[in-house]
Amino acid sequence: MSILRREPGREMVSLRDAMNRLLEESFVRPFSAFGFEAPVMPLIDVKEKDDAIIVKASMAGVKPDDVEITLEGNVLTIKGEVKEESEEEEEGKYIYREHRYGSFVRSFTLPTEVNADKAKAEFKDGVLYLTLPKKEAAKRRLIKIKK
Repeated sequence: MSILRREPGREMVSLRDAMNRLLEESFVRPFSAFGFEAPVMPLIDVKEKDDAIIVKASMAGVKPDDVEITLEGNVLTIKGEVKEESEEEEEGKYIYREHRYGSFVRSFTLPTEVNADKAKAEFKDGVLYLTLPKKEAAKRRLIKIKK
């Protein structure tokens, strides 16, 4: 019979560790706590410059023809679909599968009005780049004080 040394402090989990575990299990994993699949959502960065709003959206596996970008007022909407590759002959079975397939919609309220007629969209290496020039009235201007 072996004697195990009990250390009660070792079993205690800090609040930070508990919150980190909760967040990881809820949002990072492909399945939620209830067993449903997580939605397909591209990662998006929105940056404001003096003359434009820059949007960068990671869309691995999405074809440019499967993306729709709309601008209504100052609300930008990006819709798309990640289509599953069709394999004519299904060989083998998945052991682990994280890629998600299906439709997605992301909408953002932009901090200022942009000129949709001069907007540029470029799709490169699975990343969508949008350049949305600000309207003239919305651009920042320097006002000098007369002496």
